[in-house]
Amino acid sequence: MSIISSTGHTTTSTTSTLTQRLTVAICASILGACLVYFAGFSHIEAVHNAAHDTRHSSAFPCH
Repeated sequence: MSIISSTGHTTTSTTSTLTQRLTVAICASILGACLVYFAGFSHIEAVHNAAHDTRHSSAFPCH
């Protein structure tokens, strides 16, 4: 919905539905889980070393 204000500028009003917010939350959760598991079980040494301390501080096993 576009609203033209008294100064002539157009402003956009957006509303998000519960379905849209849930979709975004689920997609973000799936992406986050994929990133955690990629870093946690990667055999690439650079990825392992970059995420090593973070995994141990959050009690995520990597050995």
